[in-house]
Amino acid sequence: MYGTVSTVAFVGVEARAVEVQVRVTPGQPAFAIVGLPDKAVAESRERVRNALHAVGLGLPFKHITVNLAPADLPKEGSHYDLAIVLGLMVAMEAVAPDAVQGYAAIGELALDGSIRQVPGGLPAAIGANAMGKGLICPAESGPEAAWAGEDMEVLAAPHILSLVNHFKGLQTLARPKPNLERTSTPLPDLRDVRGQESAKRALEVAAAGGHNLLMIGPPGSGKSMLAARLPSILPPLTPEEMLEVSMVHSLAGELMGGKLCLDRPFRSPHHSASMAALVGGGSRPKPGEASLAHLGVLFLDELPEFHPNVLDALRQPLETGEIIVARANHRIQYPARIQLVAAMNPCKCGGAAPGEACRRGPRCAADYQARISGPLLDRIDLQIEVPAVSAADLCLPAASEGSREVRARVARARETQRARLQKAGVNGVRTNAECSGSLLDEIALPDAEGRALLKRAAESLRLSARGFHRVMKVARTLADLDGEDKVGRMHVAEALSYRGEAMRERAGV
Repeated sequence: MYGTVSTVAFVGVEARAVEVQVRVTPGQPAFAIVGLPDKAVAESRERVRNALHAVGLGLPFKHITVNLAPADLPKEGSHYDLAIVLGLMVAMEAVAPDAVQGYAAIGELALDGSIRQVPGGLPAAIGANAMGKGLICPAESGPEAAWAGEDMEVLAAPHILSLVNHFKGLQTLARPKPNLERTSTPLPDLRDVRGQESAKRALEVAAAGGHNLLMIGPPGSGKSMLAARLPSILPPLTPEEMLEVSMVHSLAGELMGGKLCLDRPFRSPHHSASMAALVGGGSRPKPGEASLAHLGVLFLDELPEFHPNVLDALRQPLETGEIIVARANHRIQYPARIQLVAAMNPCKCGGAAPGEACRRGPRCAADYQARISGPLLDRIDLQIEVPAVSAADLCLPAASEGSREVRARVARARETQRARLQKAGVNGVRTNAECSGSLLDEIALPDAEGRALLKRAAESLRLSARGFHRVMKVARTLADLDGEDKVGRMHVAEALSYRGEAMRERAGV
């Protein structure tokens, strides 16, 4: 007796085809699972045994071998349960082979035969669709799996018995409908911030061009408050971006109710986060905070308090937009096109204000800021000072301009960038911050006065090639906000003011 059922293995956000081969032969009773299964897959023997008993079927008193092919690909997770039990039922002739031939199956079994939700419903559906197959999945995973394609067959079953009845024509499992997740509470508004006009301007520039931002200021100056309001001025996700973000969140088990997310992610890990928590990996690799912030914001508060090695692990993702976790037996790739926003005090004690020396001496600020490596700082486009808010600022009425007005300007600037990049025939680049050096020479070259200023500044500030290009990116964004086709001298001058060299000179870094 022999049966096969298709399923998938997750390698990063990619779902690779796996064939579950089940053979029942005479011999000493045994139930063996081979093909590099991990502990969760090996334990599926007991879940499958009890689930079959719950629906009135027992395992044959024979030798049962389950092979997960290809055998050299590690198999991790409990989502193989449903494919294994379906393969057994085909081998036991309880289900016709033709009934499951056109499907891939994922799902975890409960002891009563119900099918429990597992992470990765959306990537599994997209992978099954690429294989030319439908998907059998838990009922809770149906709404997200339905996004893989309108013509794709999706069977979202709550119980094994409902699947068997569907295959025998005794009942019909309706195709699940795709669902959306909308923010239940309104986002914090930029109108709540009193004073800090220069910081608001920098926040708008960062949102318009997708630039990384570092805010330095004393405790209570509003750095975290400003960062929390960045999502309120970012443009909404496009349908393609929604799928990209949702695939990562589905794989991490954070896509609740099978609903796709409309809003850009905002992740704010604690400074005690490990390297695996921030960039992904671990004994059972999962996406980290950087990947969960894909196409959104990764906010690192108290930046120097993070371990230096953890921060330096972000250097490659900030350049390439992806994270590669390499191990001896596999290599996993996660998307991480993030906008990094960080906040820090000017010194360890927090007593120094921008423009003033620390009361405990210059060594306090120098040692504290030296915890952040130069190469990482070089990848941050905007580095601004956020001074303490005065009592006069707090007594002022709320600003007349809030997130709604700023978001409209950001949307216009983003649309300008999209049209320009489309005209240049560039694929995979969404914002000015993602442009390469060669592309910047075409779209962001300043006028004669701007080039002269940029050349003098590069020599006096000793800008690296990366720093030079990042100034050009910010200047291009400033021109887009002003509705200018050409980058001018004033755009270059404002972009240079955001480099933060003056702050580091005062701190002695």
